[in-house]
Amino acid sequence: MENGKLYLVATPIGNLEDITLRAIRILKEVDYIAAEDTRHTLKLLDHLEITKPLISYHRHNEEIKTEELLQKLKMGKNIALVSDAGTPVISDPGEQVVKEALEEGIEVIPIPGACALINALIASGLDTKEFAFYGFLSIHKKLKKEKLEQIKKENKTVILYEAPHKLQTTLKDIQEILGDRYIVIARELTKIHEEFIRGTVSEILENYPEPKGEHIILIEKSAEKEEESENEETIEERYAYYEKQGLMKNEIIKKIAKERGVPKNEIYQYILKKVE
Repeated sequence: MENGKLYLVATPIGNLEDITLRAIRILKEVDYIAAEDTRHTLKLLDHLEITKPLISYHRHNEEIKTEELLQKLKMGKNIALVSDAGTPVISDPGEQVVKEALEEGIEVIPIPGACALINALIASGLDTKEFAFYGFLSIHKKLKKEKLEQIKKENKTVILYEAPHKLQTTLKDIQEILGDRYIVIARELTKIHEEFIRGTVSEILENYPEPKGEHIILIEKSAEKEEESENEETIEERYAYYEKQGLMKNEIIKKIAKERGVPKNEIYQYILKKVE
């Protein structure tokens, strides 16, 4: 008997219109839907007028239910895995069943759609070229502070998830370990009360209360670390770096001159002697 397929289906993160036509089709075609919270998923299915058998699959029963899902897949049944909102497996259950399905030779197919961290990032105004996603920080103080010490070393935009009742504490920890960095907080994405709060950690701690809904915290990369990194590089190394990115000579000279706070002509003359 041919194995079934495991579909990882992204669902709306707020606005019910944020679901793809392909996702709707897959939800209609599969034999079962494995859901983090069956009651929550049932509301979406009712909205889409889809009736399917639901299997509860969450953090507390992941190990037991993984085996059940695998057995059904081996029997040729197709299953859609969904989380309460957004793309499954990202800070949600599913990693275990995906790994074990692949080990069993079962095809795993992603059905793309809404993803909270990506939507927060693209509207944040922060650097999108490189970013690091850390999900939810540990509830244990020591582990949480150790992770923030690790985050402090990141020279890229950092993205965290946080529950509303922990937001103020987490912001204070960020300020203590990372300093008074510029951050963006995204909340209630795609919903009526969608909001982006921008400012330094101290400004937000002073002016921002703790509303409902999960929050996404985006931390601007450390300008200090970027400056250190740039100063450690020679002009030749910096030139080669930008050249690999496809920049033209004049653009490279302009960027290096701005970074080092020197006239463009000075960099041009140096490049003329050293690079060419």
